[in-house]
Amino acid sequence: MGTIKIGELSIPNKVFLAPMAGITDKAFRIIAREHGCGLVYTEMISAKALTYKNVRTKALLDLEGEEPPLAVQLFGCEPETMAEAAKIVVAAGAQLIDINMGCPVPKVVKNGEGSALLTNSQLAVEIVKAMVSTVSVPITVKIRSGWDQENVVAVSFAQKMEQAGAKALAVHGRTREQFYSGSADWEIIKQVKAAVTIPVIGNGDIWSAQDARRMLEETGCDAVMLGRGVRGNPWLISQVSHYLEKGELLLPPSPEEKIKGALRHLDLVIKLKGEYIGLKEMRSHLVWYLKGMPRTSSLKEAIFRSEKVEEVRGLLETYLAKEFGDKR
Repeated sequence: MGTIKIGELSIPNKVFLAPMAGITDKAFRIIAREHGCGLVYTEMISAKALTYKNVRTKALLDLEGEEPPLAVQLFGCEPETMAEAAKIVVAAGAQLIDINMGCPVPKVVKNGEGSALLTNSQLAVEIVKAMVSTVSVPITVKIRSGWDQENVVAVSFAQKMEQAGAKALAVHGRTREQFYSGSADWEIIKQVKAAVTIPVIGNGDIWSAQDARRMLEETGCDAVMLGRGVRGNPWLISQVSHYLEKGELLLPPSPEEKIKGALRHLDLVIKLKGEYIGLKEMRSHLVWYLKGMPRTSSLKEAIFRSEKVEEVRGLLETYLAKEFGDKR
């Protein structure tokens, strides 16, 4: 599969994990690396909150003990603040900084951040230049195809980012207006790849190992970025990396593997965040792990009601024994 160079940084393979709020925390990044992920990103972090030394924001930047390479994603719209935050992030151990210019969420967009920057390329250029001149690690940019179908600007915007000093681009083939609906337009990823010389990372609608290979073949992109397909399914990472490297499809995880994986994830989160916060944050993850398994509606309800880790553990173990115990 081969390594990829982003600036001076070598990434061991073509499988990247998208930065996702509420999902790619430290626990999930550790699990993703165990599954063979080439590059993991933090959840998106507010540059302004970081420079104001916000305690909760600082916790998002905990990279201690994680295996490199590590990328941090920042969002903001003030060049000086972004440059200041970049220094903080490098001091914390980031080897790459990605700028979020794709987030479609209204509370981000209304501040002129995230995908709002797709409508203000001059400001986006200033942000990249300010960060590039402040830190020595590669600065990359994550974008969408455009604001809406009438304003698909990815190609010209990508060229401006490269000229400003960005060392790679991740392209999600949806507009801001689409959010996560409809299907991703891979053609725009292909067009961006043809228009720039820096690495292009394709993102959007990779649900299987075959999807990942198809994206690489159809768009010519340098790497694939896995997003919502990994929720409750970190095995997708190993399936993609194994298929790209060996051409063989791995079997999907058994129900036992999925429940054990969910329990491991739960333990990691509790260890890092404590029982109260950890359990609250893990409820959605546990429901994702149970997707596709039979007779889980009452189990899911019980997980959302439960306030004790041991109770949740018991619920999952009982379900596993009851539904699959005799079949192992």
